[in-house]
Formats: sequence, C-alpha cells, structure tokens
Amino acid sequence: MRIGLAYGDVRGQRDPGVIAEQLQATSGTAWISQGPNLDALTTLAVAGEGPAEVGTAVVPFPQRHPLVLASQALTVQAATGNRLTLGIGVGISRMVDGMYGLPTDRPARRLREYLEVLRPLLRGESVDHHGDTLTAVGSVAVEGAKAPPVLVAALGPAMLRVAGELADGTITWMTGPRTLADHVVPSITKAADTPPRIVAGFAVCVTSDEDAVRARFATDFALAGQVPEYRAMLDREGVDGPADVLLAGDEDTISKRLEQLRDTGITDLMLAPVGTAAEQARTTEFLAMRPGGGRRGDPVGAT
Repeated sequence: MRIGLAYGDVRGQRDPGVIAEQLQATSGTAWISQGPNLDALTTLAVAGEGPAEVGTAVVPFPQRHPLVLASQALTVQAATGNRLTLGIGVGISRMVDGMYGLPTDRPARRLREYLEVLRPLLRGESVDHHGDTLTAVGSVAVEGAKAPPVLVAALGPAMLRVAGELADGTITWMTGPRTLADHVVPSITKAADTPPRIVAGFAVCVTSDEDAVRARFATDFALAGQVPEYRAMLDREGVDGPADVLLAGDEDTISKRLEQLRDTGITDLMLAPVGTAAEQARTTEFLAMRPGGGRRGDPVGAT
C-alpha cells in the first residue's frame, strides 16, 4: 500500500510557492485537491522537480470541457516528465449547480460519456462525439506528453461501475474502512477488467490531544458532513460525521489505523495532515518513516 500526501485546498493551502517547496521535498506521491481557489493542474505544472508521481484529487469536470481538460493534463505531463495521474470527478452537486449553474442530473451517464471522450483525447486521438450530455469534436497534441492514468472520484454503485469499466481506478474521500472493504473495493474490482487502483483519502493528525483535534475537525468540516455525496458514505459507515473518520491519535494509534486500512484492499492512501503547525510536522515526519511513505530514495511503488 502506497502512502501519498495531499496538498491544496483540502489543507487550506493557498500559497503556490509554499506548496511548491513542499512538493519538492516529497519523493513519493503528491496529490493536489481542486477547490475554489488554487488551480490544481497549474500548481503541479509549475512545482518543478520532486515527487515521483503527482496527481489531482480531484478536478471536477462539469466546468471543464474534455478538450480543455485534455489540453491541461497533457501540458502538465510535458512539464513534469509524464508523472501525472489525473483524478477527476463529477463535483459536489450543490457547487456545480449553485456556483456554475450547470446540470447535475444523471451523474453516472455524464461520467461515462465524459470518459468516452476524454480517454481518446489523452491518447492524441481525434473525437467526433455528439451525445446526450456532451458534444466534442477535435483533438489535442502536446509534444512529449503521454496519456496519464485516469482515476475517478466514485462512491455510489453506478459511479463505481463506470470507473471500473472506463477508468484506471477510483479516489475516495472521508470513506471509512468498513465502506471501503464491503462496498468500494468489491464494487469497482468486479467492474474492472484488470485490478484497479484504489486511492483512499483521509485527513490525519499525529497528536497527543486526540479529543481536541477531533473537536476542531468536527467544527472545521461540519459542512462536509452535510454534503449528500459524503453523507451517504458516512451513513453507510455508521458514523455521525467527518470527525469520526479522521485518523487521529499518537504514533501507535495511527499505525494501527493504517494497518486496518491496508486490510480493506485499497492500493493507496492519500493523507492530508491537519492540526497545528507542530502537529502537521509531527504527522509528516511519522508518515515519511512508514513503508511506502515517500522518503527520499523510495520508489513510488514501495509497499
């Protein structure tokens, strides 16, 4: 199981210079979340050398036509020496509708059609698509860029089926171990022709004051617990809110939680250190010492 670190809006980071410095100190996998502030793909393109792999987790695609996203992704590939894993998703429906005024009905159908156009474009092929939810005509070519792997943020059965059939795997966020083991892993694996990559995202804090950290997290992420997409996974897990799936505790506690998650069948962890500056530093140092945690000299596929 590989362990990567998450940066960007999920950690409240808005300074691309600071993120670039952190990325350059990372050797494993560095994931950038796409929020309403920094653009994830641009941040990766200008970050320079560092991680063996960089990934987006995730870029909502409704507001980016596949011709546009293919151009952006292939530009990042050229800029990073083909180290990108492209994570995409349909986006949180309240944001897609409320902020952009875009339709959110039939998300699985929209995802399927988008992938049917995006994957050929990433391979440099021409498309002439006139579908139910999307029209795309053209091609994209960026010198030196290879088609990146594509992962999809998928939680429900229909979305996991599409991800298994048309993508290289899935990325989850705040989805607990029981739901991963009993729902996500078997659902996407059944739909896929080859073993999919399954990246499970969590906030994490190595701390001596677990109760205080959970209380702060419950406040800071209260709205996330009301988002229908996340709420469904929290209910499936049988927990009250985001703080209940936060990885928090001392080094021994976090070690046990990581072993529990490894046993769910996931291939990767995407961990976002949270807490005070001192707690985040303690967390990052602890994770760097874990097998697959991205120490300098470790291959990206270390287990």
